[in-house]
Amino acid sequence: MNISRIPSAIARGVYLVLMVVTLQSCSVDLYTNLDEREANEMVATLLSKGIAVSRVVQKDGKLTVTVDEDQFAQAVAVLNTAGLPKEKFATLGTVFKQEGLVASPVQERAQMIYALSEELSRTVSEIDGVLAARVHVVLPDNDPLQRNAIPASASVFIRHEASLDVNPLIPRIKTLVANSISGLTYEKVSVVPVASQRTSEPATGAELTSFLGIWMLPASVAKAKLIFGCLAGALLAAMASLGYLVWRKQSGRRKVYPLQPYGPAK
Repeated sequence: MNISRIPSAIARGVYLVLMVVTLQSCSVDLYTNLDEREANEMVATLLSKGIAVSRVVQKDGKLTVTVDEDQFAQAVAVLNTAGLPKEKFATLGTVFKQEGLVASPVQERAQMIYALSEELSRTVSEIDGVLAARVHVVLPDNDPLQRNAIPASASVFIRHEASLDVNPLIPRIKTLVANSISGLTYEKVSVVPVASQRTSEPATGAELTSFLGIWMLPASVAKAKLIFGCLAGALLAAMASLGYLVWRKQSGRRKVYPLQPYGPAK
């Protein structure tokens, strides 16, 4: 047996053990390309429900939220109930980004209406307790010479938490929308609130469990025991191999002298 190969064999054994642990405790990507605020909101929401979650930094600086494979469905349900991740809305800059030929007046008008709707939807969705919001703006193309012009109007749809008292918010939302669009009056803004029917448990702190003096989520205890057992086994194997290596080296240094017979040398 080549003694010099023992350290490399130990390293390969430890690597195989760690690889097995990694495969047995694999995680799956829940959402990718998130900014720091979105990722933090998701992680905080999932941890409050006792779901083990982690963040991974991508090469472009964005974040990926990962969960255990067996908790994937539960994590999606929890985030949907919390209205996460929030819907992305277009901005005026992205809508009016010029590409190619010059836009026609009809196209510019459609882009303006769409941009106003997106901006207002994003603003309303930022209200605490509002899970989703959509603003639909109607700006009639009236003839300047027409006597009976059709007034502008807007409809606001919001889906909110069941515990949110939305009545005090409706006048504020109508004022916000009316003051954001030229020619739109308060009376021509309608708000349709809908309470979310998805039931969710109160976001209380998850009960922690102690393992080897470390407090962690109950879902992480089984994985911690598995990792600890594998690492302990790998450490014992490494210690045994090193002990064998030391014994072989010490045995090789011992010099055996043959017994000499008594009497005068011939």
